Amino acid sequence: MDGTSRVKKVLQENRVALGVWQLLPGSNLARILARAGYDWVLVDCERGNIGDAAMHESVAAIAGYGVSPIVRVPDFQSWMIKRRRGFGSPFAMDRFAVGSTASQYLEQANATLLLAVQIETQAALEAADAIAAVDGLDLLFVGPFDLGNSIGHPVMNGVIDAALEEAIATVLRAAQAAGKKAGIYCGDGAQAKHYVDMGFDLVNVLTDVGALSASMTRELAIVTATAPSAETRGPYGN
Repeated sequence: MDGTSRVKKVLQENRVALGVWQLLPGSNLARILARAGYDWVLVDCERGNIGDAAMHESVAAIAGYGVSPIVRVPDFQSWMIKRRRGFGSPFAMDRFAVGSTASQYLEQANATLLLAVQIETQAALEAADAIAAVDGLDLLFVGPFDLGNSIGHPVMNGVIDAALEEAIATVLRAAQAAGKKAGIYCGDGAQAKHYVDMGFDLVNVLTDVGALSASMTRELAIVTATAPSAETRGPYGN
């Protein structure tokens, strides 16, 4: 199966699409993440340490394992989106099928396109119903940390308070009422399970940085017989 279509196929089958966030550069790291059993890997070129060349290498590595690569662009600039969408480049066409024509590429690209918007400001929260009603939109994605900051209820020590939890639920209700999917960023498996149970359709489970930090801290604690540090959520969680 083509990796670019996996996440859309999972959502169309009304299953939960689980993903992981790549913040560190490297195609070998991307392969490790892609082999871990997730449906998608997000390559973060905004907050991650991933440049343009490293992004292309990671995307190819992820797609090679039948997993959907998703790229977070550094800024909302059309040329950035074009470079990551890859229209017209041999690299992008090779991701779909060797020897594809431009027309064949367009047909498959359009068929696998998933249109999502992030809800992470007070204004977007207040307009959630109107945003969800936009024709052609597939998914509303909640960024809890930026949303919490925007509404005056930041995530502190990995804890989402009642007001932010209600804001998140508001986005979920708006998406469901409009017949759209809802996604959310999470810092660990326990948090991800909570939002899967709540009804979210696309859920990030953790980041490469968070997983590495948690694993290194946990194993050291076993050897030294000390309590592991609680600060294992990575750059977004604490």
